[in-house]
Amino acid sequence: MRILTCPAHLQRLEAALRSSLPDALPVYGAVLNINRGNPGDFEVAVDAWPNFGAVLARRRGEAPLNDSYRNLCSAFYRDVGAYRALLESPGCLRWDSAFHILGGYGENRGDKREGRGRGDGSGGGGCASGTGGAGRVQGTGAVWERGGAEPLLLPSPGLQDGVLTVSQDIALAKGVELEVTEYYTYLHPDPSTLPEPQLDPDVQLGTLSPAHVELLNSTWPYGGNVWSRRYLGELLRRFPHLCLQDPAGNLLGWMLTNGFAAGTHGYIVPTQRRRGLMRALTIMAARQAHGRGFPVYGHTATDNRAMQRLLEELGHRRLPGLCYFVLYNPALARAAPGAPPGSNA
Repeated sequence: MRILTCPAHLQRLEAALRSSLPDALPVYGAVLNINRGNPGDFEVAVDAWPNFGAVLARRRGEAPLNDSYRNLCSAFYRDVGAYRALLESPGCLRWDSAFHILGGYGENRGDKREGRGRGDGSGGGGCASGTGGAGRVQGTGAVWERGGAEPLLLPSPGLQDGVLTVSQDIALAKGVELEVTEYYTYLHPDPSTLPEPQLDPDVQLGTLSPAHVELLNSTWPYGGNVWSRRYLGELLRRFPHLCLQDPAGNLLGWMLTNGFAAGTHGYIVPTQRRRGLMRALTIMAARQAHGRGFPVYGHTATDNRAMQRLLEELGHRRLPGLCYFVLYNPALARAAPGAPPGSNA
């Protein structure tokens, strides 16, 4: 295992991952952030350099063992054997901690797999991104454009399925419990074609502040504890976000961005739904990311048909297969301080 720290090497990695899009989207987003000031304090580990076979993007430094929000990684591999070797390298991961690995895209089996290591587990386990139901969305609905008019290349189903199968194999061998949650990933082939956002005169663009973190934490399906509150506060400070307000400054809805350059915790307050606000936020977030030169992509829950219809109406394309959020040691994650009884923190 090798941690890349040389700016020239990181630039070379960025170019290599760009040529592997869209399969490498989450890792590519993290590397883009690293090469542009590293606001999320990330690092990348590779199995070898320069002829790498696997990459893992993760936060630098130590984190509490039960903080699965901070211990969120993304993975991409060219060779599944290299990926397995990287994960099993000494110092790559803390197997006694709660952590996520995000990756895909595998075969769409149409189910939600949980507890493929030791034990069955239950619940979403505090996944650092996700959605559930109309009014909430994980992801901006995503956009990546290569060379202007050049068509987006789509992955072959199963190309990154090893993110899941390797996780299952290692968990079984180490006696570690895991849970897997599946999402669809949406991309837009050309964000410049998105329509102008339409907002009523009484709706204006605003800015979220640290004072809003409690509200964000209470409305996030994966929040409700100390670690999720800290995670959301870090997203506000470190990455772009959007919010809509009424003339009195009351929040109507918002959308955040995470360290992998994907949208997270998009939300419209219940009394303001069916006004087209999520549509407007999705368009504005896509334009914001595209204007910064970032890939704009996102994941939505497989049962969130309302959001899927909206994305498809706006011209987003769903990648074949599924994106996996693999949570190791979910029982430890649910022990996060401040988690309400019975929560999936």
